[in-house]
Amino acid sequence: MPKVRVGLVGYGTIGKRVVEAVNKQPDMQVVGVVKTKPDFFAQILLSKGFELYAASRESFESMSKAGLEVKGVLEELLTKCDVVVDCTPEGTGAKNKPLYERARVKAIFQGGEKRDVAEASFVAEVNYQEALDKTFVRVVSCNTTGLSRTLGRLNAEFEIKKVRATIIRRGADPVETKRGPINALIPNPPHIPSHHGPDVQTVIHDLPIVTSAVIAPTTLMHLHVVNVEFAQKVTKDGVIDALSRSKRIRFVDSSNGFDSTASIIEFARDLGRARGDVPEVVVWRDSLTVMDNELYYMQAVHQESIVVPENVDAIRAVTGLEREAARSISLTNKTLGLE
Repeated sequence: MPKVRVGLVGYGTIGKRVVEAVNKQPDMQVVGVVKTKPDFFAQILLSKGFELYAASRESFESMSKAGLEVKGVLEELLTKCDVVVDCTPEGTGAKNKPLYERARVKAIFQGGEKRDVAEASFVAEVNYQEALDKTFVRVVSCNTTGLSRTLGRLNAEFEIKKVRATIIRRGADPVETKRGPINALIPNPPHIPSHHGPDVQTVIHDLPIVTSAVIAPTTLMHLHVVNVEFAQKVTKDGVIDALSRSKRIRFVDSSNGFDSTASIIEFARDLGRARGDVPEVVVWRDSLTVMDNELYYMQAVHQESIVVPENVDAIRAVTGLEREAARSISLTNKTLGLE
């Protein structure tokens, strides 16, 4: 069976992880990666055996002058693709969309784009079927993915009356030295609700959720404090059982030394995870508190890697490689070491 040909546009925090994840899939082939600058990321990309394409003719010239082997420009890569994963900075994907439309190439966008850039927003375990055979799909942001995974599992088992969540956001990714508060906590936005709740509703439709968000001076992970009210009484064991059915949700306990987001990242490094990545949403088991029909819990989200498996599954959905969510998710989990 021929492999689906995948092009990657953007090789930053998400793009470099997605291209390596796609390269591990037995039913996919990376045919090229698009970059704008002749930096060390481009050199690493080439050293790993991927073909380099330029975002524009100007980019082609600058990278060629730097001695990099450039196969062509973005429009030329599109003639070789079945699907493109656009991992460019916020807003750039929407600008690229007309190119994909003219080339009649399917595209996966990231959560930084507005929801109307695509026909469906996507979290694999929640709404895989909605993305089947679509032309444009948007993998939602890291925070929305984290909330959707746990709330999606709970929503499948129990009747949720309302959700209230506070998101403590990292100020910047580790490499982004020009971003983030140095010594401050920033309400972001300074009003309630934040955009995260409505974004979750693009995946879990009609979920009654209100969110607020604060930016903190850390680069490691986001942290969510979540309160869920159900229509019926629930038990802690019932909640744990529901969440345990997902390989993309990992439980930790503070009694085992998981007393911070730093310890979670250190654990991933010691496991030998590439870059110390944690594609699972991490729930503190000892934070799970049930009071009659209300549940409280805390979870951590690794913003650099949580959406990587979602992008892989989105490729299978839009191309029709796999029509059953469970089979795609299982294959992705196995190839990425999440089983």
